[in-house]
Amino acid sequence: MGQWPDRSILKLLGVEAPIIQAPMSGFSTVEMAVAVSRAGGLGSLACAQLTLEQAKDALAAFRRDAPGPVNLNFFCHRPPQPNPAVMAAWHKSLRAYYLEYGLDPDAPPPTANRIPFDETFCALVENERPEIVSFHFGLPEPRLLDRVRATGAKVLSSATTVAEAVWLEQHGADAVIAMGYEAGGHRGSFLTTDMAAQPGTFALVPQVADAVSLPVIAAGGIADARGIVAALALGAAAVQIGTAYLFCPEARVTAAHRKALEAATDEGTQITNVFTGRPARGLINRLMREAGPLSPLAPAFPTAGGPLLPLKTKAEAGGVGDFSSLWSGQAAALSPRLPAGELTRKLAEEALAKI
Repeated sequence: MGQWPDRSILKLLGVEAPIIQAPMSGFSTVEMAVAVSRAGGLGSLACAQLTLEQAKDALAAFRRDAPGPVNLNFFCHRPPQPNPAVMAAWHKSLRAYYLEYGLDPDAPPPTANRIPFDETFCALVENERPEIVSFHFGLPEPRLLDRVRATGAKVLSSATTVAEAVWLEQHGADAVIAMGYEAGGHRGSFLTTDMAAQPGTFALVPQVADAVSLPVIAAGGIADARGIVAALALGAAAVQIGTAYLFCPEARVTAAHRKALEAATDEGTQITNVFTGRPARGLINRLMREAGPLSPLAPAFPTAGGPLLPLKTKAEAGGVGDFSSLWSGQAAALSPRLPAGELTRKLAEEALAKI
């Protein structure tokens, strides 16, 4: 087996292979992260939908079973101010679906939440000292970031434009995840809301590599060894892979989501805000076609998901994903169907062989 041409990220993160398992909130699992770590990649634990105790338990399980470093991932958005009028209009727009599914459209809708990085989670980082801490939607406020860096943790964050990458370098990141338009799940955007102008991965990566002095991690549309080799050739030091890991048995995906992934095509996804209020790429389903994909009625992130919860629960009970966030990148069809450890080893071995 050969050597990776750029070993900067291997030294920075303490891993054997420049492959990061994307921290997919709600979908990735401790078992997935452990398997990736055992195969030499970087296992990630997504904390945005976990309580403090759940995050502690997940980290303890990883430490018990995994040999390598861990990446704890957090969202760092600002919770929106309540807007009853906007929420009422969004709820009203879903009324026909409620009636179709035999639900009470006048019942108070449940709330949906994603927990941003705060004092509580900062204390978790200080106490548990994960080797890597990554963020989505920019970086936390400086005093919290200073405390994270004081633990010795390496800090990663996503950039969807060159301007965002430069901002991350200027504000304390140790590496930049260049997230192309092809990527599944929530866009990491924090300086722009213009989704139509977002660059693709293989236009973004070399421009970010030219603009910053930090190691660059390519994300979006990478699901096989060819994508890894191409990303490295364009100036990336590593790749972050998400959708390919959703096919693994360790992934926490519903039957409806798995069925949709298996049938995915290159033109089967869109950027939408109807599930959470923030743009994210997912497989096209009924709600995206009829209410979006980008709806001006959707309340601010993460509150849009609350009124959808009863519909999502009812539809998924019947094996239907019409109201579910079926996150996926554009390259789902290229994804091997393997357990997470085997997938990581296969990607690394085949990429090295091509190099």
